[in-house]
Amino acid sequence: MAQPFTVEEFRPEFTEAILSLIVGIQAEEFGVRITAAEQPDLAAIPAFYQQGSGNFWVATRETRVIGTIALKDIGNRQAVLRKMFVAPEARGKEHGVALALLTTLLDWARPRGVKEIFLGTTDKFKAAHRFYEKNGFEAVSPDALPSAFPRMVQDTRYYRRKL
Repeated sequence: MAQPFTVEEFRPEFTEAILSLIVGIQAEEFGVRITAAEQPDLAAIPAFYQQGSGNFWVATRETRVIGTIALKDIGNRQAVLRKMFVAPEARGKEHGVALALLTTLLDWARPRGVKEIFLGTTDKFKAAHRFYEKNGFEAVSPDALPSAFPRMVQDTRYYRRKL
């Protein structure tokens, strides 16, 4: 049986653990060439994510950050799902971490009037593609993205979910 975990809003004391988790997964596990310095949003989470209908959440088990997810408000009742990462030992349906993070984000977005959520990801994150598709996201072409969508050079696949 999976160990219990909690999902809570970002607090500054999580910053170092968030950077370690995300950059570790990106660089070490998937070989994505990106550093913490190339992700300035992670050094300014309140200013970047916790504005408008946006927010940032972490999943923790005991005192360890085991997952992250963020919602970036881009205006026009649209938002972008970013920074969804789950530690390898906490992945899979049996743990429920990814689904709990996504459910938290959706439950936050709906009452705030968000009508569409977009996301970008790399071709390397195959399990993530399956997860998004199982949870109501549909693949879209880059030209279907709103002009306010914050593109990242590493992103090669894009999804949208209507609420």
